[in-house]
Amino acid sequence: MTRALVAVAVGLLAITIRMGWHQVEEGHVGVYYRGGALLDDITGPGYHVMLPFITQMKQIQITLQTDEVKDVPCGTSGGVLVYFDRIEVVNLLSMDAVHGIVRQYTVDYDKPLIFNKIHHEVNQFCSAHTLQEVYIEMFDQIDENLKLALQKELTEMAPGLKVQAVRVTKPKIPTAIQQNYELMEAEKTRLLVAQQHQRVVEKEAETERKKAVINAEKEAAVQQIGNEAKVAEREAMKRIAAIEDDMHLAREKARVDAEFYAQTKAIEANKMKLTREYLELKRYEAIANNTKIFFGPDIPRMFPQGLLQETKN
Repeated sequence: MTRALVAVAVGLLAITIRMGWHQVEEGHVGVYYRGGALLDDITGPGYHVMLPFITQMKQIQITLQTDEVKDVPCGTSGGVLVYFDRIEVVNLLSMDAVHGIVRQYTVDYDKPLIFNKIHHEVNQFCSAHTLQEVYIEMFDQIDENLKLALQKELTEMAPGLKVQAVRVTKPKIPTAIQQNYELMEAEKTRLLVAQQHQRVVEKEAETERKKAVINAEKEAAVQQIGNEAKVAEREAMKRIAAIEDDMHLAREKARVDAEFYAQTKAIEANKMKLTREYLELKRYEAIANNTKIFFGPDIPRMFPQGLLQETKN
């Protein structure tokens, strides 16, 4: 009997331990409730033991998580109701803030802090703007505005819960308005195509103009080079002619100087020859070479009287 009771006790203990054995996943922490009251214990990833039946464990994610808020209505200032299919909120809960946030907002803290706040902030934004602003002009600002507004609220209500990013899909608008926007976009597209074509034509014309200018400048440069070459050739010919003239002048001057020198020397030589004896010799040579003989009383008249006297002497 005693052995049976011991066996039953051991079996109940084993079942109790087995039912109290639990696992906390990586990236999560475990919080515990006993009798509906939140306990102070928080466990990390791994295996743990708790009292079965009277203690319950809930896992809280402390890594980046994305909450999707779907079908969010948006009433614009003009009274048009549009819907955002999906708004994604990427958030991160600090481990140090887990116990305080769970105690105040339960393990489903994201419902009052994120889901409900998203609905509120979207309504606040849409009610202050027109459909044109929400759908077109300010759509790229909605995600940043939601992030800032949501983080401001969380800083006051739940320190430790950080919003990393908000992603907003394009809102659904009434079909009739959607068609108008599509027509508007089609017209805008045609206008952009026409403008682009005009810019292409202008660019081509500008390119042709620049090409013509470049060709004209090229031809002008070539012509200028040709003119400069001709001028340089003429200058060279001019210098060559000047050099030839100088050479001819120098030759003529040398020739004249030589002739002048020769004549001067001849004159000087002749002056040296014009002595009394040389002249007397030339006179006798001239008389000797004269084959004419004169007879009669008028012979003295043929020569000066002094010359005949000298001849006699």
